[in-house]
Order: sequence, then C-alpha cells, then structure tokens
Amino acid sequence: MALSESFEYKLEIIPPHSVIQVRRADIISRDGVEIARSYHRHVVSPGDDVSTETAEVQAVAGALWSSKVIDSYLASIPEPKLEITPVDETAADEITVE
Repeated sequence: MALSESFEYKLEIIPPHSVIQVRRADIISRDGVEIARSYHRHVVSPGDDVSTETAEVQAVAGALWSSKVIDSYLASIPEPKLEITPVDETAADEITVE
C-alpha cells in the first residue's frame, strides 16, 4: 500500500494586464488510485517576483510581461487614500455605562 503525492497546475491569464491566476491541485494516491484532492489558488501580477514559481509560470510571465505591460499594470493601481477622521472628544462625555 504505497501512498504518493502529485501536483497539477492550471494557469489562467486575466486581461487586460495579463495577471496570472495559478490553481494547484494536490493529489494523494494509494497504489495509483486517487484518494484525495485539494486545491490552492494564488495570483501573480505583472512585476511580481516569479523566481519561486514553477518553470511554467516563469515562462508564461516572461512571455507576457514586457516592460510596457508591467508599467501599464502598475499605473492602473490607484494610490491608497488615507482618510483621517477627527475624534469628537465631546462624544466621550456623552457615553454612559450602566
């Protein structure tokens, strides 16, 4: 009764900036018969470090992500807006605890 583990990958390219969605299936088999499967997903965006990704993801990123695509993607990300709400110190006086 030998157990083995294998992985299957599915890549989806999300337009317009060629974001790569990676789905990994972890498959456990006993004597060549699949007995369990689980899925994990993550996204790799233009400009991300892909050195720890599979060779397939690295190849796809290298083929799709020109400097123009990376610049376009980075320009599409809005700057975070920080809103500071002043604290109403008089409100603390109005709180009653029973």
